[in-house]
Amino acid sequence: MSGILNPEILVLGAGGTVGFGVVGALLEAGSPVLAVGRDGPRMQALAEHFAGEPALELMTTGCITSDEDAAKLVANLRKRKRPLRAVFASLASPLEGGRLMDKPTDFLRRKLDMDMLPHLAAARHLVPLLAESEGTSHYILIGGPYAERGWAGYGHASITAAALRMLTNVLHEESHPLGVRVQMLSVDQPVCTPENARNACAEWPSAIAVGRHAVSLLTRTERAQPVVRFDAGRALTPPQPLFNRFPFPLSTHETNR
Repeated sequence: MSGILNPEILVLGAGGTVGFGVVGALLEAGSPVLAVGRDGPRMQALAEHFAGEPALELMTTGCITSDEDAAKLVANLRKRKRPLRAVFASLASPLEGGRLMDKPTDFLRRKLDMDMLPHLAAARHLVPLLAESEGTSHYILIGGPYAERGWAGYGHASITAAALRMLTNVLHEESHPLGVRVQMLSVDQPVCTPENARNACAEWPSAIAVGRHAVSLLTRTERAQPVVRFDAGRALTPPQPLFNRFPFPLSTHETNR
């Protein structure tokens, strides 16, 4: 019997706050989702929250911290033999406070190792995989706040966010000839969560709002900018399923049932 296999979309860091929102927005838009994250309570909570969603599959591979980790992920993806047309990367370590000048230099080095280099490792291996697809594919990073100005008490986060923004610009240029559109959704305010809701400002977006705007980048037809600022006006429920609007080539396959 022949069947149609829709391309799936990969979410790195799916167990994090923003990753959770991206997964929800993709499912809301009708896309099959492969959620990748470290095995633990957050991924378990993701599975429980979307337990009724047949389009969601979880892959608990641990963190991507190196080329070896990223290469292993790609090897596992190739075994699935399923088209991959987009990747969302929401990778970040827990936020730590404190004046940068009060920290040893190794503190900033460690934060760059944790918050910027994993993005490079992931992109180095996933962008070539996306390039094997027909048509334009997408690699979208989610960036945190205060990349353009110092964040008092969190200066290291401003530095790593600025580095990640420049990495996006470089990847955008280098991936264009491959037919892969690399962009960053820059979220310039903290994300409102149940834990911080009591002290959150009115303009702080929710995780699902961030996810909806990120997903909307898949259907934009205008000239792509490397860095796109979060806009609440783009954080709307999609009016129709994503696969009705996103021109994915559908692959047929045979099964012996």
